[in-house]
Amino acid sequence: MNNVLSIQSHVVFGHAGNSAAVFPMRRLGVNVWPLNTVQFSNHTQYGHWTGSAIDADQLASLVDGIGAIGVLPRCDAVLSGYLGAPDQAQAVIDIVRAVKAANPHAQYFCDPVMGTANGCKVQPGIEEFLVSHMPEVADALMPNHSELQRLVGREIETAEEAVAACRELLRRGPKVILVKQLLDRNSPANRFNMLVVTEREAWLAQRPFYPFARQPVGVGDVTCAVFVARLMLGDALRPAFEHTVAAVNAVVKATWDAGRYELEIVAAQDQIARPREWFDAWAADGA
Repeated sequence: MNNVLSIQSHVVFGHAGNSAAVFPMRRLGVNVWPLNTVQFSNHTQYGHWTGSAIDADQLASLVDGIGAIGVLPRCDAVLSGYLGAPDQAQAVIDIVRAVKAANPHAQYFCDPVMGTANGCKVQPGIEEFLVSHMPEVADALMPNHSELQRLVGREIETAEEAVAACRELLRRGPKVILVKQLLDRNSPANRFNMLVVTEREAWLAQRPFYPFARQPVGVGDVTCAVFVARLMLGDALRPAFEHTVAAVNAVVKATWDAGRYELEIVAAQDQIARPREWFDAWAADGA
């Protein structure tokens, strides 16, 4: 069985970070070792939350602890997401290096969570570190549209421009770029776009866009989790991508149908594993 060390936030109530990512990966048959970067009462977009970040030295110490019992060689991948403090970013890099020293075949998947003025809140300095250092370290980067723009330092308005930006990032080190939300001025407003790019492939897919009064949090965390899990289970790039689009649609649709704000991950669990609706990907321009 594949093992993923998932370094993300934890919320007591709701679904964000590890609280959104761990269950889908396990439901798909991938074992997860959760390492929480923060312990919050709820995600930050409620406007009020309590809790704190885990000390970076403690993150390193916890990984040293599992290394001491001899299991790091069994770690097949590291997935990182929301970071609670800038020094955690360097701790993640050190952890990735420790895992790869124990298992040279292990892969590092980075969800570069940078936050927005009106949405997810991150501490100053985290964005700068992610932009400057993570492309050289990660085997795969999984930004949303805004994060992709910040990684390449320019605005992106079309799928073609996004493919070019991803190929630019690939030259810095990653082998795969998953754009978990792509804003394309040429796309209908009722469609949600996603893109995955490697040196030789570029696949674009669309699912329905659900017009929530306020969009649920954690969709990107579920997206990254399913994509990592499908690759760990042996899927090629396109089927892993298509399964991700379909599974995330099932979760979001279940949430929409229930009239909820927090994701209905448990209710949609069977469709995470076996989605009823499928969305074929097509080759993006520039592939």
